[in-house]
Amino acid sequence: MHGKAFAPEYQGELGSALGVNSSYEEVHAAAGRALSHADTALERARAALALAEAGRRLGRVDEARAAWRESYRSARAAGDAGAMAWALWSGGTLARQCGQLRLARRLLAWGVTLAADSGDRLAHGYALAGLAETGRIQGDYAAVAALHEQLLEQGRAHGEARHMVWAMSGIAQMRRNAGDHAEALELFTECVRIATDAQDARGRAWSLRGVADVLSLRGETERALELLSEAEVICRAMDLASALAYNHKMRGNVLYRDGSYGEARETYAIALEEFRAMREPRGIALSRLGLVKSRARLGRDRAETLAELADLERDFTRIGLRQAREMAVAFRSEIDAEAGTDAGTEASAEGRAELSSATRR
Repeated sequence: MHGKAFAPEYQGELGSALGVNSSYEEVHAAAGRALSHADTALERARAALALAEAGRRLGRVDEARAAWRESYRSARAAGDAGAMAWALWSGGTLARQCGQLRLARRLLAWGVTLAADSGDRLAHGYALAGLAETGRIQGDYAAVAALHEQLLEQGRAHGEARHMVWAMSGIAQMRRNAGDHAEALELFTECVRIATDAQDARGRAWSLRGVADVLSLRGETERALELLSEAEVICRAMDLASALAYNHKMRGNVLYRDGSYGEARETYAIALEEFRAMREPRGIALSRLGLVKSRARLGRDRAETLAELADLERDFTRIGLRQAREMAVAFRSEIDAEAGTDAGTEASAEGRAELSSATRR
């Protein structure tokens, strides 16, 4: 069982003024007003936390970075370890979004410790969830699979829909990447149901993207594109800049799998510009990989394709994206194998021509 989704990152007066489905422009405006009128250090910490989250979701990286640090400093001045933990969760989440995965793990681990010391169960759960997601993005499934399950049980125990959706979708993603598409689809579909029942539009948008991904892998292209269009409406309504960019990247994946390489190339290009605008290295690299693959299928020079793949492999290694690097390596092997087949076919044809000529002589 679970209740209606709520947003514990909005605290104090902001907690009653904002909800889980508030647009981030609305959150940004309300948090800015609250910060300008704050009378105490704790009020400043809470307002700056909301401002940091709005800035992060809107892709305003510099503003988000300054805001979470302000939140932490104010929380420390107030002597509130729980508020300090929330600020570190925000900072760690921003670091992950910016591709700084080692920094993300340090900040989030520190947040877990402070939250545990303060007794703030929600801050502790969010920081733990952030650590697990960071490990999953890095492809370190063995280290975080049990933590995802633990967080799912905690979400169920306390009826927290957002945590249930987050943990379950993380498990679904790991199942999908391991090739268990049936279980992944079941889990993503359950996430959509929970998010819908809890009136969590953001969770619904992310979960729809997961369903669309698995349906695409099963060849259900049209249905996948319909679900991505539905998710896009939610992303635009809530000003979810990062989620919208990932939605476009997934649309590119769906089109690529369907053999619509020209459309895929155009869609990956849109996602790439969106990720560049918010300076999100992981999204930039993944969109570039989609572009490389699409252009290769459209006849791009093989040497240029291999050079860019090598560059991407270095980027994935630098960021710490193990699975993404494996995808780049796999496509390079695919290109090499195709080139070998083509060379073999050409050599065989030349051999047959020489034999025919010799016979005629």
